[in-house]
Amino acid sequence: MAVPQKDKILVALQILLLLVWIIPVEAWNFELSENLQGLGLAGAVVGFVLVLVAFFQMKTSLSPFPSPRKSAKLVTGSAFAFARHPIYSGVIFMALGLSVWFGSGYKLVISLLLYIFFYLKSRYEEKLLLKVFPEYAMYRRNTGRFFPKFKGRI
Repeated sequence: MAVPQKDKILVALQILLLLVWIIPVEAWNFELSENLQGLGLAGAVVGFVLVLVAFFQMKTSLSPFPSPRKSAKLVTGSAFAFARHPIYSGVIFMALGLSVWFGSGYKLVISLLLYIFFYLKSRYEEKLLLKVFPEYAMYRRNTGRFFPKFKGRI
């Protein structure tokens, strides 16, 4: 099956945003206490672990493209029980956490752009998943996009 043009554009934009995040820019740097820097690093580590767990869980369904593969299986357990897009969540945690750890306002801005990008990409992806997996509607209703849904009151 040929990869749709929109999928290619989305993956190219994702790579571009990640590359732009990596560029060392000294603009808008800030200083934080070691405790807050440590929280940033901890968030990045949590994000990295989340990405690894989700990668291994996806197995042969893993693809950078939003369109599901023909052989794809709907994964709803482990990391996917807490968030519908744990890989995106993990990348967001890593980007935000490292931005705080480095004290980089530039990287924080790019991290927020990554969040917006992943939100839009996941909306498109979910429309495709609903067509392939009818049970995705219930999963979507019960599971948060990037973060767990808290049912009831806290």
